Amino acid sequence: MPKVSGLGHVGIFVRDLMKQRDFYSRIMGLEIADEDIEGRGMVFMSAHPDEEHHEFVIMEGRSGPADAQVIQQISFKVESLTELKEFHSVFKSEGVPIQRTVSHGNAFGMYASDPEGNTIEIYYKTGFPVPQPHGDPVDLESSEEDLLDIARAAIPS
Repeated sequence: MPKVSGLGHVGIFVRDLMKQRDFYSRIMGLEIADEDIEGRGMVFMSAHPDEEHHEFVIMEGRSGPADAQVIQQISFKVESLTELKEFHSVFKSEGVPIQRTVSHGNAFGMYASDPEGNTIEIYYKTGFPVPQPHGDPVDLESSEEDLLDIARAAIPS
């Protein structure tokens, strides 16, 4: 039986293309690989455009009530706990609404809202074998050593 080898990219409809384009490129750091603003109203973005042309696409056309929940979450990986902490600082300084910061044991996650209210997660994988779901609230302003101790404490004995 065939199976997919992984997730290639995700595309979402948005109401305000330019506001979302600014958020995901300037604040999230995704590079714009291609775009057709005037024609189709699309922006193709990637964290690594040399390896993957696009991992995330935004396109004009979201409809329905403003409070409709159509996306559970969009998650973005970072390579280090330091980078996650840096995103926490950037989000605070940019006024990005942070919903919660947690240790899942196997990862640390910061959940926030993009400009249209979609939940995004920035996460760092610890590699610790912790069954899911698991979520201990954490303060990302704590030291990395203290945070890793919290995650390690969730490993079943």
